[in-house]
Amino acid sequence: MTRIAAVHGALPRHRYAQSELTEAFVRGWGLAGAKRALLERLHRNVGVEFRHLALPVPRYIEISGFREANDAYVAAALDLAAEAADAALAEAGAAPAEVDMILLVSTTGVAAPSLDARLVERLGLRHDVKRLPVFGLGCAGGVAGIARVHDLLRGWPGQTALLLSVELCSLTLQRDDLSVANFVGSALFGDGAAAVVARGAARESAGPAVVATRSRFYPGTGHVMGWQVSEKGFQVMLDPGIPDLVRTHLAGDVDDFLAEHGLTTKDITAWVCHPGGPKVLEAITETLDLPPDALDVTWRSLARNGNLSSASVLHVLRDTLARRPEPGTPGLLLALGPGFAAELVLLRW
Repeated sequence: MTRIAAVHGALPRHRYAQSELTEAFVRGWGLAGAKRALLERLHRNVGVEFRHLALPVPRYIEISGFREANDAYVAAALDLAAEAADAALAEAGAAPAEVDMILLVSTTGVAAPSLDARLVERLGLRHDVKRLPVFGLGCAGGVAGIARVHDLLRGWPGQTALLLSVELCSLTLQRDDLSVANFVGSALFGDGAAAVVARGAARESAGPAVVATRSRFYPGTGHVMGWQVSEKGFQVMLDPGIPDLVRTHLAGDVDDFLAEHGLTTKDITAWVCHPGGPKVLEAITETLDLPPDALDVTWRSLARNGNLSSASVLHVLRDTLARRPEPGTPGLLLALGPGFAAELVLLRW
């Protein structure tokens, strides 16, 4: 089985309390009356206490449009991804030259050459390294990235793969968008990166094993999450019906997936869940009939860092591993993203 040899998360150095960011948005948007009250209520209710941003707050006011925002994304994303990758490789005891494949997930900016190409020389990777940049998976990208790395390593069990996730959500917020969705985005999302080193079954390695993966696409739901792309950049789409979709579909999909391996939700000893926001986490807990503390690590990640899109679930995985789940027991990675879709990965600790 594929082994996850190391997981490392990285955060930008600009850290703000949620109350500081609330005031910054009120000033930046010039909000008063009902709009200000709505923004303040949303910022209070999303369960976020701190967030890390790619840039200091005053710098965002100076950004003039999509091109400048995307240039800032490329520069900051490369630094953050390199930091996460170097640390993960060191933790795994792997030299950069051992990496046979790099898969990079990001949905908050664009680049060609892609970020992974720009990192090859910076990280000291071989010039025959296989590269796969992935765009558009959003919050599901961290779990999907592990699944796709597992697919590759099943075919090449003697190889080593590096998964990178980097998301700079703050650079996508639209200054002239006073919609509820953009207000929610301003309350919930932060910036961060993560790296995972994985080894195929023919390589000696410690760490949790990937047992199986499952992707689930829900037809007719393309409008509930994603981007509207305009000349000003990425405008967020977040439908308030997402928790209801979770209640409608997720339990059946998780139950069927686990049943194929002779398991039920009661057998899972650690849930590694993406921190999609309080209402989504409450819906997951309710529909899967989880114990009240099952998603504690996820809730803490949400409070400390906000939602880091695809990188968040990898931060939760790192924090879960630090708790040392009982060896040999099953764990489940779970994330939801644009499509609308669910990604599941069954682990053995």
